Amino acid sequence: MNTELNPMNDNNRNRRTARRRGFTLIEAIVVVLILGVLAAVIAPRLISRVGQSKQSVAATNAATLASAVTQFSIDHRRLDSGDDITIVWDRPSDIAEDKWEPYVQSQEAMIDPWGNQYILRIPGEKNLDFDVVSYGADGKAGGEGENADIVKP
Repeated sequence: MNTELNPMNDNNRNRRTARRRGFTLIEAIVVVLILGVLAAVIAPRLISRVGQSKQSVAATNAATLASAVTQFSIDHRRLDSGDDITIVWDRPSDIAEDKWEPYVQSQEAMIDPWGNQYILRIPGEKNLDFDVVSYGADGKAGGEGENADIVKP
């Protein structure tokens, strides 16, 4: 009998190749363990980088807002202690509508990366005229790391 034409040989060969195609339980467990170890090592580093990047964005945005406040004070020859950061977006009532154009692109420009509104402090504690402040992740004065205050200009 010719073994090449034997249908039983083809079935056995197909079964053996079908078994080789899948992963064993041990192989799957090893892959999961390796992924778990990698996640445990890499995740803390990535999380700390997110906090650092938010601080960098907050500092850049605060500097941009400080420039907008400076431009406002030059254009309108005023900056009062009762003003808040919204003066760069909302037209103050004592400024004519035809002489007004917002100094920022949108209201969202006045919100820090943690969802809190930047604060305009007049007179400034760090600078003579004014400070633009973000209180960091905790939204409270003081703090260290991601909770540290950001003060510009």
